[in-house]
Amino acid sequence: MSDERGQASVELVAALPLVLVAAALAWQVTLAGHALWLCAHAARAAARADSVGASARAAARSAVPESMASGLRVERLRTGGVRVSLRVPAVLGGARTPFSVSASSSLGRGS
Repeated sequence: MSDERGQASVELVAALPLVLVAAALAWQVTLAGHALWLCAHAARAAARADSVGASARAAARSAVPESMASGLRVERLRTGGVRVSLRVPAVLGGARTPFSVSASSSLGRGS
């Protein structure tokens, strides 16, 4: 019995880095999902603005937080509509991820 004293503490210390890495990965996936949701919202806003002749880029930029606006790209599609791309933010605030998400949206125009 006395040989096992402190074993739980050692196991906790050994497992803690794995738990922290798993939590960081889960949070990164959550951030990617949120970026995708914001990207789709920005694409809809850009498509609405484009359909009435306003600036699609300005509309998309206003639909995302300022912290994500630097990685925003807006392009008009040949088929009509717009595609918006955003960089996925990193769990660590100053770091940048190599991943981006994109969404496209168009409003049907009367023919």
